[in-house]
Amino acid sequence: MKYYSRDIEAVLLKAVKQFRVVSLSGARQTGKSTLLRHCLSDTHQFVSLDDPRILKLAQNDPEFFFEEYSAPLIIDEIQYAPELLKYIKLRVDKNSERGQYVLTGSQQFTLMKGLQETLAGRVALLTLTPMSINEGPQKTRKYEYRALRGSYPEIVTVEIDDFQRWFMSYLATYIGKDVQVHYKLEKTALFRDMLFLLAARVGQILNYHALATDLGVSVVAIKSWIKILEAAGIIYVLRPYHTNLGSRITKSPKIYFMDTGFAAVLTGIKTKDALFHGALSGNLFENFVLQEIIKVYENRGMVPPLYYYRTNNGIEVDILIEEKFGEILPCEVKLTKTPKSSMIHNIERLYRLNKKKNLKILKGALITNQNGQSAMSREVKSYSLNGFLDTI
Repeated sequence: MKYYSRDIEAVLLKAVKQFRVVSLSGARQTGKSTLLRHCLSDTHQFVSLDDPRILKLAQNDPEFFFEEYSAPLIIDEIQYAPELLKYIKLRVDKNSERGQYVLTGSQQFTLMKGLQETLAGRVALLTLTPMSINEGPQKTRKYEYRALRGSYPEIVTVEIDDFQRWFMSYLATYIGKDVQVHYKLEKTALFRDMLFLLAARVGQILNYHALATDLGVSVVAIKSWIKILEAAGIIYVLRPYHTNLGSRITKSPKIYFMDTGFAAVLTGIKTKDALFHGALSGNLFENFVLQEIIKVYENRGMVPPLYYYRTNNGIEVDILIEEKFGEILPCEVKLTKTPKSSMIHNIERLYRLNKKKNLKILKGALITNQNGQSAMSREVKSYSLNGFLDTI
């Protein structure tokens, strides 16, 4: 299979030279193992804890495991044997060499908890997302292709006709191998049903009580399940921005999927016509824009500084990017090829609201599926998605 380069490669190689341990986490099937084999095969040996024999050795005799598999070493699926982390700590504390261990994991909550407790200050934390719009074969780098089929490498780089079945198999594997193994959920059918409900609410305010009522479970359970999905890189919870921009601010987060294709499959959207003209068309385009902005920051090794803004008196801005503390870039997202002045109304209201505040609001962006870019006002410019991504 042809290898397609990933935007995170340079950051990964730099981290390996600077840190004794590097962690590459991310959802299942984002290409972590393929990336590491491609970039580090000349310097590191590779071992996967997906192999039951190797996993048993790692769990039962860690000392012998590290005798058999010496550094520099890539350990794939480290979350299956988190007890190895304390042995890694002992080794890297005795040896200042960089890039001794590169760890991957598809269950970020479990992995991050262990890394932060055991390897704080010794590890670089990176996340690999599904392919960005700039990665993969040229013919797949279109909104309608990625929004319907998804951006996971196996779908993007291989001609898979039944991609909907691929996602359903992905979901079953995720629930069986990650959710059940790590969280021991009793109501996996309801957990699965929640994903369908979330897909139908993509881009909307997250209402825990409504979800709990629809599924017949507690709000506590819904909040726990949301955290599991967020930690696994399946969904993205966009939190509100509330630093000195008024007192009547919506406190609830908004819900998105890290892969718009997954949301489209879960909501039964199968055609280009449904994608562009269906009831969820605008929401899915907003989801796609957000996921691509997230990837820009993740591929730089950064935590995405993303929020949304909404007040009780009707000011709502889809995305705020905090470039520095106190400097925000407001973005509105519209599925249109014809930008109109009415589409930037809320950004302009945000400027007026901020006149007596201390924030610096940068020139805003209206992101559409137009070609090219154009000035909308003194404060706002309209962009295509790719054009906007080139500016951040």
